Amino acid sequence: AGRKGSKYYDIFLKHRVWLENIQGQDIVGDGKFNLLLSIDELESLMAAAERLGISYRKAWGNLREIEQRLGFSIVEKHRGGKEGGKTVLNTEGKKLIEAYKEFLADIDVLMHDAAKKFWAKVND
Repeated sequence: AGRKGSKYYDIFLKHRVWLENIQGQDIVGDGKFNLLLSIDELESLMAAAERLGISYRKAWGNLREIEQRLGFSIVEKHRGGKEGGKTVLNTEGKKLIEAYKEFLADIDVLMHDAAKKFWAKVND
């Protein structure tokens, strides 16, 4: 944004990043990434859905869609029983979210630097 009182003072640069497959179908964006992070932390699809304020059915559908579009599994599902079921990220799932977290952090740094250049040019 610009300096206080400049014409760009209330204008901001925003960006979004997501993974998509070769057919252009989205795989992981902000919402689905938050679902995977919550599953990793809570080890429960039900608890992750509750945390995110979405239905279990929606969470289940998103998870199934992610795996179908990736072409491989990223979670292990354990059916309920006395102690209840759980859903945990497998090795591939953990690698995916860790790499994606780092990637997003790198993109934020790049965007910050690029935004500084942009605002310097338009505010001259």
